Amino acid sequence: MSYPATRMRRLRRGAPLRDLVAETALTPADLMAPLFVREGIDVPQPIVSLPGVSQHTVDSLVKEARSLGDLGVRGVILFGVPATKDPIGSQAWDPDGIVQVALARLRDELGDTMVLAADLCLDEYTDHGHCGPLDRHGRVDNDAAIDLYGRVALAQARAGADVVAPSGMMDGQVAAIRAALDGDGFSATAVMAYSAKYASALYGPFRDAVDVTIAGGGDRRDYQQDYRNRRESLREVDLDVAEGADIVMVKPALSYLDVIAEVAARVELPVAAYHVSGEYAMIKAAAERGWIDGPAVALEQITAVKRAGADIILTYLAGELAGVLA
Repeated sequence: MSYPATRMRRLRRGAPLRDLVAETALTPADLMAPLFVREGIDVPQPIVSLPGVSQHTVDSLVKEARSLGDLGVRGVILFGVPATKDPIGSQAWDPDGIVQVALARLRDELGDTMVLAADLCLDEYTDHGHCGPLDRHGRVDNDAAIDLYGRVALAQARAGADVVAPSGMMDGQVAAIRAALDGDGFSATAVMAYSAKYASALYGPFRDAVDVTIAGGGDRRDYQQDYRNRRESLREVDLDVAEGADIVMVKPALSYLDVIAEVAARVELPVAAYHVSGEYAMIKAAAERGWIDGPAVALEQITAVKRAGADIILTYLAGELAGVLA
């Protein structure tokens, strides 16, 4: 079908008309804010590689979450930075661990006004930086890891988490977590699975934020996805759905818009996407140099993630964008 040349421009004339016919609407309620809480500090600690983002105290975390809620952001996801680490990451399920303490405080202060999610992994808590205990060959022991993930899920649920978010990419992790939660009376606690999580080069600032160094200069390519693969991500999503995931996630977001679109077309569950630390830091670094209009690029990028099919977008831009969109 052919259109007169002027027809394509008619609906672009003026901001009100463009808004009226816009196909994608981004709102603060689409956003979930990743927040870092660190044990043993008295004031928030800025993260140099994530400008505008800090490691929080429990008190400042509550203040930040309340501020986000006032802007219309409906959920936060917590990442912990413990004072001590060990080979199995035991602080991840300690009732007095930093994330459990923070969850309980947020629940007391905020009630049910905000969705409280917690990253469920061991890498922030292990002294070797991997997502599970290591076997005698120095590789992650998948079965030992998922047993521990069940313990973490219960600790987080007991502390007040509405959603637990396994990010380790261990085989069978969703089934193990769902069984642990259901077996202890937490059938209402949702699982947001990092179903298609790629071994990306875009996680550097996040590792600064949680003080993680992967032992021996290693990486996680043995258990996270190869960025060259697309069909593999669909199989991973199918497995997580079959195991009982309530939400499936693609991570990173902007570099994997094709995967987000395919997953959204494939499943009937909510789809989350994580606009990761490297994607955020690139915007901030280029804007600082005057090379781009940072706020405009941020809005364009996150809208693209929504346009691709994401229902929930985890982003360090949540507060900034919510202030614009509210």
